[in-house]
Amino acid sequence: MRRCVAVVGPDQAATGANREAARLAGQWLAEHDVLVLTGGLGGVMASAAEGVADAGGMSIGLLPGHDRTLGDPSLTIALPTGLGELRNGLLVRSAEVVLAIGGSWGTLSEIALAVRTGVPVVSLDGWDLPESTLVVASSLDEALTAVWSLLA
Repeated sequence: MRRCVAVVGPDQAATGANREAARLAGQWLAEHDVLVLTGGLGGVMASAAEGVADAGGMSIGLLPGHDRTLGDPSLTIALPTGLGELRNGLLVRSAEVVLAIGGSWGTLSEIALAVRTGVPVVSLDGWDLPESTLVVASSLDEALTAVWSLLA
């Protein structure tokens, strides 16, 4: 069975560096036959899906609304949940590891939900949080190495 990693991060507030890291992470995960979950919208989520598509992998976007056409076109599957921000809980509980790239309020909620429910989190360029609750990476390579070791 395929391993499953959620890549989370800001939508409109994503920086160019966040987007590039997410694209490379999506590509790397797909090359390692990992299914990538996202929130299905823009920014980090879209960039991760683009990287997955570039590598011929599979990505699933759990959309907040009811309209699947609002999902990023790079997604393999766009699932409208109709749950709004509550979909963040579904997203992190569906993953074996959460890779958070960048920081926004939605990202912080995903990190908190993952930590509260025992889903490991690797954070790159995000919130300054207690490291005892998550792995804080200083580079994309370090983040991907941590994700891979948590999947083992």
